[in-house]
Amino acid sequence: MSDSRTVSVDGIELTVVIQRKRVKNLNARLHGTTVKLSVPYHATREEVERAIPELARTLLRRARASRVNREEDAFALARKVAARFPRPPEVRGVAFVTTQRSRWGSYSSATGTIRLNAVLRQMPRWVLEAVVAHELAHAVHLGHSDSFWALVRRVCPGTDRANAFLEGVSWLAGSWQRLPPVERALLVPTPGEEDPV
Repeated sequence: MSDSRTVSVDGIELTVVIQRKRVKNLNARLHGTTVKLSVPYHATREEVERAIPELARTLLRRARASRVNREEDAFALARKVAARFPRPPEVRGVAFVTTQRSRWGSYSSATGTIRLNAVLRQMPRWVLEAVVAHELAHAVHLGHSDSFWALVRRVCPGTDRANAFLEGVSWLAGSWQRLPPVERALLVPTPGEEDPV
């Protein structure tokens, strides 16, 4: 026996199909805009209702991360930025992730992998380049010392501009819900307007 309903998660309309099965835990799979949820017989309706938004959100983020990581240009950009260092850090991979909420990126010297906030995929390329340079500079300097910033600026002269851009994005993201509707509307371009960036 199955139950079906529509839910909105992060502005995306999803159909949730719930089936009671002989399973130990709640299991969810995303197929397009349909979430198929297998629910143990012993789970209460309240447990299921509480779990649906978070499971759906997790599946949507994984699907988005998978889509943005199919594009190879970030890897080529990272290798080009690494080559500008006096001693180039190794870059074996670049992954856009949907789980980094407090940082724009990270770099692991052990794996040679740069992890980038998936939002960066939508930003101007010069911003992405500056974040990559910043993360790779941590292979040389762990903290944010004067030497660190001198290296980042030498490798990527647009660093200060990119930092200002990211500070503006962070401010707007944190303030969006507090802005009155009239001011929010002023920040959303009307169809046909050019992107100011």
